[in-house]
Amino acid sequence: MGIYLALHVLSVVIWVGGMFFAWMVLRPVAADQLDPPPRLKLWRGVFERFFPWVWVGIALILFSGSMMIIETGGLAATSTSVRSMITLGSIMMLIFFHVYFAPFKRIRRCLDESDFPGAGKQLATIRRLVGINTLIGLITIAVATAGKYYLV
Repeated sequence: MGIYLALHVLSVVIWVGGMFFAWMVLRPVAADQLDPPPRLKLWRGVFERFFPWVWVGIALILFSGSMMIIETGGLAATSTSVRSMITLGSIMMLIFFHVYFAPFKRIRRCLDESDFPGAGKQLATIRRLVGINTLIGLITIAVATAGKYYLV
């Protein structure tokens, strides 16, 4: 059980921590210091390096979470906080899948064609969705750690 919990928590830390860093630190600095073309290219590079980690994290979260549920008696035996965590995590994954397969795909195409206004629109969409996902991720962490004390 311990190895599954460690994999689960490390994967969440990498994913949610990465989004928090991108949203709260990198985004404002990049906006202050870079003009749109280099800023858009920077974000493409950031996403191309971060998103593979998110894919690995999602796989590990699903695997480790499933194993912990199995080891503790199955889904029917889980608490409200665990079911809430599953729901919120699933929403986060769906948002990530949309980001990856829609605006991220389009931003890459726009940048390949030097369509900086089009890439900027896609970046704005990604920024909004990452902000939402960061908030959901922080709530999920709160539910996972404190939920058993407040949720029945």
